[in-house]
Amino acid sequence: MWTLLIVLLVIWLGLSVLGFVVKGLLWLAVLGVVLFLATLVFGFLRRGRSKV
Repeated sequence: MWTLLIVLLVIWLGLSVLGFVVKGLLWLAVLGVVLFLATLVFGFLRRGRSKV
């Protein structure tokens, strides 16, 4: 599970960087940031729930 989350975070971060580097792909940067944050929140929620 953690491996999948880390892989997703790396992919979203890569998409964000690509979107910011290429001016025409700003929408890709925004999408990458949103997906990165959503994956982080999902990971923290899963981690917190498994400890209980």
